[in-house]
Amino acid sequence: MTNAYIPSTMGPEDWKYNLKDPEREWKRGNSARTIAHCWEDCQGFPPEIDGIMRESETLHEVEPLLMVPEWKVPLPGRGHPSQSDVWVLAKVPDGLVSIAVEGKVNEPFGQRLNDWKGNENRQKRLDGLVSFLGLKSEPAGHIHYQLIHRAASAVIMAEQLTVLARQSGAKPAVAAVMLIHSFSPSDKWFSEYCEFGCLFGIDAEIGVLGTAQARNALPLHLGWVRGNERYLKA
Repeated sequence: MTNAYIPSTMGPEDWKYNLKDPEREWKRGNSARTIAHCWEDCQGFPPEIDGIMRESETLHEVEPLLMVPEWKVPLPGRGHPSQSDVWVLAKVPDGLVSIAVEGKVNEPFGQRLNDWKGNENRQKRLDGLVSFLGLKSEPAGHIHYQLIHRAASAVIMAEQLTVLARQSGAKPAVAAVMLIHSFSPSDKWFSEYCEFGCLFGIDAEIGVLGTAQARNALPLHLGWVRGNERYLKA
């Protein structure tokens, strides 16, 4: 996996070249294309993302510094990295914020843990993710693996930012955020997200950030945001 970042110079069309399967994923109405057009159309955060942040007591002054499409974060053990639709490096007055964004329309959250687990390496990976998330025990088998590793990727990046900040004398990361940016008119799969939130004692609400603590007492914010449905036709 390369660490090189290729900027968007032609707009949303540039996003598709970072997809695992562009021919299948880059279709009108699919999440990858929809979220690309939405985020490219905005100066800063999309309004609905900005709104959920402004309602947060700790993140209401957040400012995006860098937005990276299809950002890959290596995870514990062997296997594929966690690939967020968008990763955002942001800042608040106290320090940096790592934000992992997962776009959804009708696509499910993939395998549940019961179906995903099955060998020693995957158990090692899961144990590592549980540690990053600050959970006291392994999640139940009906929880979706994608939600676990996507939230953990936000924490992993926050920890890496803190290491770099300490080396340069800058302010550390003060929070990690995982957002589901959903363009589904029926909020499809919201109940599965709610089950995930329960792991952290969060009673999930649409458009409201829930807050927990990840490893080393790092604040972890989780949110489900409704995107503008007009981008489904982009």
